[in-house]
Amino acid sequence: MTEMLAAGALFFFTYAVIVTEKMHRTVAALAGGLLMILAGIVTQEEAFKSIDLNVIFLLVGMMMIAHIMSETGVFQWMAVQAVRLGRGNPIYIMMIVAAVTALASSVLANVTVILLIAPVVILVASNLKLSPVPFLISSVMASNIGGSLTLIGDPPNILIGSAAGIDFMGFLVNMGVPVILTLLAYAGIAVVQFRDELVVPPERRAEVMAIEAKGLIKDPVLLTKSLVVLVLVLIGFALQGIHHLLPATVALSGATLLLIWTGKDPHYILQHVEWDTLIFFVGLFITVEAVVKVGLIEAAAKGLLALTKGNLPVTTIFILWISAVASGIIDNIPYTATMIPLVQSLGRSMEVTPLWWALALGADMGGNLTLVGASANVVAASLAQRSGHKITFMDFLKYGAMTVLVSLLISTVWLSLRYLL
Repeated sequence: MTEMLAAGALFFFTYAVIVTEKMHRTVAALAGGLLMILAGIVTQEEAFKSIDLNVIFLLVGMMMIAHIMSETGVFQWMAVQAVRLGRGNPIYIMMIVAAVTALASSVLANVTVILLIAPVVILVASNLKLSPVPFLISSVMASNIGGSLTLIGDPPNILIGSAAGIDFMGFLVNMGVPVILTLLAYAGIAVVQFRDELVVPPERRAEVMAIEAKGLIKDPVLLTKSLVVLVLVLIGFALQGIHHLLPATVALSGATLLLIWTGKDPHYILQHVEWDTLIFFVGLFITVEAVVKVGLIEAAAKGLLALTKGNLPVTTIFILWISAVASGIIDNIPYTATMIPLVQSLGRSMEVTPLWWALALGADMGGNLTLVGASANVVAASLAQRSGHKITFMDFLKYGAMTVLVSLLISTVWLSLRYLL
């Protein structure tokens, strides 16, 4: 009990520092993780084993590929195309980018999509002389929602699919309706939230519409090589069920191939990797591992589930909402891994199917609640800061809370109509 209290106190202290931004979130997360080790709550071996190298090296590989692509001018070209398609209207452009992001996130890792989309939206905002924050936040929200759609869109879905024996089509059929409805609802939420920030005078719209896309591609040969490697990487992600290579292995293979093919200086390319973001994840993984190890999350979940007293509708809706809140506070991967055995045990006394979908919807949608709720959120915030526009914890919560609330209401109605009535 003493160990559980110590881990809980350190965890909430670390989280409070991140929320209040008394120090940089990377320093706070790293300090929290190291304090867990120094306090003896986790051993050094347990701490380092808890670091998800698949996530870390996936980010490294895709950041390297994205930077090499950025040198070709392709992101500037895409930004001009987005502006033209949206007729220079920032609201239309935001919706177009969000829709593309959501669709891409259903078949690719959210972080990968954000790494590729972020440079485009930052350039769009720069051309319109607007802050990129509304575009980045709407892209992240759409990414987390779209990633809920399929088995491979979000890591919790992979864990649930494996444990419950649910295939790709099973996820698509059961998650399709709430995800599509949530995306439509979010379109309205985004317009209301950002309409005052996305105002551009008519003359400015005319100026950006007049920008010529011709000549923006500075290195066609490098672009061709980058696109070939990117396509190979995406194919590698899609065929994971056949070759059984982790996404990190595929991404690093692609980055290495591109370095060899282009002859780029690795020292220069690695300078543009977001190392502070990666170290933030290292600290967060260790901190979360500590509270999982001492049983704090499992104890809280079991205690709260006992309140439902075996009532299927109440248990289902409870899992949905508590999963969203918990996933907004800690990484949704360890949370989902902790909840899977509990759902399996509940399946011995009640119908388990709606519980799986409640867990999936809650864990996936809850990632939009806070800045640390999903990996894509942290990456987007880091890229925004690099462009000179800071996204604070409270800023993200302000926009994310409404999105999560609406998504949970939609999911509650869907689960009730589909399984509980």
